[in-house]
Amino acid sequence: MAVTGDQTGPARSRERFLEGEPAGAGVRGPILDSWLRCRLLGLSPDRAELPYRDDFDPDSRLVRAAAPVLDELQHRFSGSRMNISVADADGTVLQRRFGEPSLARSLPPIQTVPGFVFAERYGGTNGIGLALAERRPVQVYRAEHFAERAQSNACCAAPIRDQLSGHIVGVLCFGYPYTFEHPDLAALLGRAVGTIERRLMAQSSERERGLLHTYLDAQRGAAGNGTSGEGPRAGVRTAGPDGQEWLAGPGLALAPHDRAVLSERAAELISSARRGAFGVALPHGGEATLLSRPVTSGTGVRGMVVEAVIGGDEPAAHRPQQPPGPPPRPPGAVRGLVMVGEPEVGRYAVEARRRLELLAEASSLIGTTLDVGRTARELAEAAVPRLADYVTVDLPEAVLRGEESARPGAELHRTVVHGIRDDCPFYPAGQQVELLAGTPQMRCLSGGQAVLEPELGSAAGFIAQDPERARRLLAHGLHSLVVVPLLARGVLLGIASFYRSQDPAPFGDDDCRLAQELAARAALCIDNARRYTREHNLALALQRSLLPRDLPEQGAVEVAHRYLPAESGVGGDWFDVIPLSGARVALLVGDVVGHGLHAAATMGRLRTAARNFAELELAPDELLTHLDNLLVRLDREEGGGDAGGSTGIVGATCLYAVYDPTTRLCTMARAGHLPPAVAHPDGRVTFADLPAGPPLGLGGLPFETAEIELPEDGTLVLYTDGLVEDRHGDIDVALDRLRRVLAHPGRGPEETCRAVMDAMAPEHPEDDIALLVARARTVPAGRIAAWELPADPAKVCDIRAAATRRLAEWGLEELAFAAELLLSELVTNAIRYGGEPIQVRLIHDRTLICEVSDGGSTAPHLRRAASTDEGGRGLFLVAQLAQAWGTRYTPRGKVIWAECALDAA
Repeated sequence: MAVTGDQTGPARSRERFLEGEPAGAGVRGPILDSWLRCRLLGLSPDRAELPYRDDFDPDSRLVRAAAPVLDELQHRFSGSRMNISVADADGTVLQRRFGEPSLARSLPPIQTVPGFVFAERYGGTNGIGLALAERRPVQVYRAEHFAERAQSNACCAAPIRDQLSGHIVGVLCFGYPYTFEHPDLAALLGRAVGTIERRLMAQSSERERGLLHTYLDAQRGAAGNGTSGEGPRAGVRTAGPDGQEWLAGPGLALAPHDRAVLSERAAELISSARRGAFGVALPHGGEATLLSRPVTSGTGVRGMVVEAVIGGDEPAAHRPQQPPGPPPRPPGAVRGLVMVGEPEVGRYAVEARRRLELLAEASSLIGTTLDVGRTARELAEAAVPRLADYVTVDLPEAVLRGEESARPGAELHRTVVHGIRDDCPFYPAGQQVELLAGTPQMRCLSGGQAVLEPELGSAAGFIAQDPERARRLLAHGLHSLVVVPLLARGVLLGIASFYRSQDPAPFGDDDCRLAQELAARAALCIDNARRYTREHNLALALQRSLLPRDLPEQGAVEVAHRYLPAESGVGGDWFDVIPLSGARVALLVGDVVGHGLHAAATMGRLRTAARNFAELELAPDELLTHLDNLLVRLDREEGGGDAGGSTGIVGATCLYAVYDPTTRLCTMARAGHLPPAVAHPDGRVTFADLPAGPPLGLGGLPFETAEIELPEDGTLVLYTDGLVEDRHGDIDVALDRLRRVLAHPGRGPEETCRAVMDAMAPEHPEDDIALLVARARTVPAGRIAAWELPADPAKVCDIRAAATRRLAEWGLEELAFAAELLLSELVTNAIRYGGEPIQVRLIHDRTLICEVSDGGSTAPHLRRAASTDEGGRGLFLVAQLAQAWGTRYTPRGKVIWAECALDAA
């Protein structure tokens, strides 16, 4: 195999890189990462000296396993300029073979003599060093080599792993001229590596079998001497290459669950090389004693053997630990072999089981909420301390906000720092982290693959990111690192870094794969939380846009409000303050059943409709009736007209109150809503007694109004059920608590809002909370003037004169002319088209309000009068003089009103 094509591009990219310029987009990611590491290590491409070791073992397990494979490869490449080498996990070449034997005499020593170290930190970018750094098969072609001397060659290499531990124990590398071509060189390399790995496994199996035969020979010898009683006989079952062996005698019949418990405990004893007798409770009752002792094979392999003793006259917990040698069998007991193996092999088996347990537990530990930050922390909590001693999670701020994020760049937000201690000098959570090129984290981000740094102290990129902080981290004992990408649905969300300090063993490939599996599960949960956060933010933005941003100016009440959305989803709570004619004000709170965008949109429709109905000056019970009809229609439309299959609106509650500051009367009606609280100036708190009414959306049921007189400076408190209802509490208890909070005279509405939310709002609200606090104001009697007059046009001039005098008393002489014209037109219309009684009222509030009431029900209409019409211009004049005018109906007739701004003159 050869990589063909124009190599001018890579060569120029290498030159630019060596000159300190960006290498360009034509360089493969692993090669560019390797060049960056070489630069950070301070290597020189023309003076790269390889160290030589003469202390390597020429007859190691790896050499014995690889030798037949190397011989076969040499025969396959006979006559070619192929250079085949096998190196250990440190990059030291142990063996070489050549397709053309004469190459050994013509090539320089570093390409022919075993013992030279080709690790990346010495030789730069090369096949052996890059395979160890990337921990996967690699290819390096011509200008991709860092050293000048290798520019005319190509090579491919793959790591060799111990299949028991998963650790990389060596590298198989093919070196060849760049003109060499082979149709399937990568597949041949993979098959050769697989053969070497199987031969290494066979060596382990031979060691285990040697231990087993040593044990059996000892048992047979003891049985021949009559010293051990009944020993294991028929029923030998081997469990394969993990070293677990089970030998069951005729009397040792166990249930599968009991056998699994004994096997698990035996593996732990072998992995820890513990000796003695240990009692084990069996799942189906009874107890067994595990006897653990060392054994040495004829070839010098040292291992452990674990036997089970079941039954007997003496409880297992009372038996003393046994000395070395075959233990005696207690009277009445049955003994059999459970397991035999090497401590290292047993440790790998225990670690594999613990990894599976961690993955199983992670399914329930990660993703318990739909919060991005919390999910990231759950990943760290699941990994510490069973996989790592410290974990950091870095995410883009866009992901934390729930937004779609492009591929994360060098700037990330440190979201989580979690570990066995709090004083480790990582970048703190909440800080922006800017990553440099060549660091393990940046390599993970750019490549989208896990990065394993078994020896953190020699990771140049880690040191270069922040040398001072790196030294402090190393001083805290951190020695190994795994960085894994958080990938979900093809999107890179961030990275997680796992550090090890207490466990002296460095991270291996099994640890890296475990970290990737944990990160994959966490990334899916983080993406779900991100999507939920986005939807929640959209719904919340919609809801907030539908709620009043700024309360309108009015003088009837002093108002403060609070709105707190539910933590788990946006609801349909709303409130409103609507100025009405005659200095009155309408106060409104409501709650749509359900959560999400549908509830928020329905809330917006109801609030808009309520404002429109309020503009029509409808009584509270009439307004609720119109809202009820509207909700029934919406439900019918969204349910497609199918009475049995509607999935539309379930319903809503509402409270509507109208307060008149001239009389201090508050008229209210409610549709299934909680009654408002009334806080009196003397500290008493009562809840208004008014009929509950059915919720909105049921249709056809009546609503009733109630009228109460608010005390001067009294406070009306309207709220939704999220403030007082709790699935774990009693609503009566919550209402009593609200009563106590409100029983503090002298507080203003803003202070009352703050006190109520502090005392009543839960830390994690399950439902929306809307709170509206209105302190009643009163229009002084001296600012109100009222006159009754008969239906006599001659009396109009008397009303104009009386109004002018009153305006002079109020200091509003500038408005006298406009007021006279308004009153003349309105009173004339009342006399001509209305009926008795006729009343005129002036209110000096934030505006000058002129009202004329009569007993008629016909409302005037503004129209454009033609030049030949004798009438129709009076209301046009009223509309020009007043900033607002309108009609409202009363039980006894109607009121036509007009407002003039105090600076209208």
